[in-house]
Amino acid sequence: MISEREEKGECMSWKNLRVNGRRLQESLETMAKIGATPSGGVQRLALSDEDKAARDLFCSWLKEIDCEVTIDEMGNIFGHRPGRNRALPAVMSGSHIDSQPKGGRFDGIFGVMGALEVMRTLHENRVQTERDIVIVDWTNEEGSRFAPAMVSSGVWVGKLERDWAYARTDINGKTQGEELERIGYKGTVPAKAFPLHANYELHIEQGPMLERYGKTIGVPKGVLCLHWYDIYLTGTANQVGPTPMAGRNDCLLAAAEMIQAVNKVAHIQGDMVGTVGEIHNFPNSRNIIPDGVHFTVDVRSWEDAHALSAWEMMAREFQVIADRHGTHLRMETTWRVERAPFNPGLVDNVLEAADSLGYSSHYMVSGAGHDCSYINQIAPAAMIFIPSKGGRSHVEVEESSWEDCEKGTNVLLQCMLKSANEK
Repeated sequence: MISEREEKGECMSWKNLRVNGRRLQESLETMAKIGATPSGGVQRLALSDEDKAARDLFCSWLKEIDCEVTIDEMGNIFGHRPGRNRALPAVMSGSHIDSQPKGGRFDGIFGVMGALEVMRTLHENRVQTERDIVIVDWTNEEGSRFAPAMVSSGVWVGKLERDWAYARTDINGKTQGEELERIGYKGTVPAKAFPLHANYELHIEQGPMLERYGKTIGVPKGVLCLHWYDIYLTGTANQVGPTPMAGRNDCLLAAAEMIQAVNKVAHIQGDMVGTVGEIHNFPNSRNIIPDGVHFTVDVRSWEDAHALSAWEMMAREFQVIADRHGTHLRMETTWRVERAPFNPGLVDNVLEAADSLGYSSHYMVSGAGHDCSYINQIAPAAMIFIPSKGGRSHVEVEESSWEDCEKGTNVLLQCMLKSANEK
């Protein structure tokens, strides 16, 4: 039995703990070499050989600090650090190792390496917590190779079907299930949530607000809703020279007008964003009128009803445009995730930790999607942001200062210790 005095002394001790910023930097720089691009970014697509190499290194680091490593059916990697009472729900933190094509060195991986640095700090200081602490790498958070995004955390919380996720294909027709098996990360542990007391995700902001306001720590109240749509147009291909302009069924021209409509509706509605980020044109020859176009629409807002209203407006305009050009139109709803308002108690923990460490903070929302959006649906969750230089992310020039990385990880350390020592 631990006395009240011992408990109080331990509490004072862990509040004085700080992470090793230099070691954190070295970890991030080592990971950045795996899939490094010539312009200073990384390309570590989900379940690629580069993703496998980074996973292998991550697992080796977990074993060095005596974590119990498990890999589930979706390839999610969990490192468990036992607490005194293993019957209590655990405290978890992590993010993802996969990247965008020609992405940045901090997106996702910072949340994994930050949580690893917390674990290393606890290990070297022999800190024992009341509850288990768990670090996680979620498979295919980006959705850039196998759409949609956050697919494996979605399976883990029971919002997406495992076999449906296995069947998702990349542009070469390879399935997510086959690629999990190929790289050796199709685990046998069921991809099913275990009880959680708290979940914290550390991340770069990926936007300009912290830098604009001169703040160090971003404290999101939640994540916007995310709606993804796939649009397919069919026209009539023909040689460009002999075919008069009048009467053409040019589906690329129709798509161009639809893309403008996405931008127009987003401005009309306000308090939302609408983006076309992916376009496929067929047969994609300079002297053939296109007969097929596939493009994507991404709609986000804090209010789900507002985002749905915007989509309905876009869809109506798409149909009018398609009819005018004589092109067949098919619209699919690929993915919808409701907005994720975070647990107020955990949000307060982040604000209090930043204040106690002397770091300025900013209360905000997250415009980017994160695995925390799904975890939040089954357990208390919160996020911790640090500034992104120039507000840039998902690009090779993505940058955050090492000092801010250390500060954000110190906030994570204090939040995890607080939650992991709650009885």
